[in-house]
Amino acid sequence: MDQQPPNPNQDPTQSRVSSPPLPPPPLHQTDADDDDENVKQLQECSSLYLSLQDCLVNTNRNWKSCQKEVQALKECHQKRKSDKGK
Repeated sequence: MDQQPPNPNQDPTQSRVSSPPLPPPPLHQTDADDDDENVKQLQECSSLYLSLQDCLVNTNRNWKSCQKEVQALKECHQKRKSDKGK
C-alpha cells in the first residue's frame, strides 16, 4: 500500500488519535476552603445554607424549586439577628 503525501491544508494534530476529554472538576471544588470559613460564621444556620446550596446544584440553580430552603435560611437568619439584639 502506498502512503499518500501529507495534505498541506490538513492540521497535523487532526491525524492523531485524540484522548477523551478530562472530566470537569467537582462543583465548588476551588471554593471549598473559602466556603468552609464563611459557612462556619453562619453557626446554627450553616446546615440550612448547605441544604440550600445542595438544592441549587441539584435543580440547576433553579431558585423557585428551592424556596423551602430559602425560607428556612431566612427565618434562621432573622432569629439569629433578633437573638443577637437581646
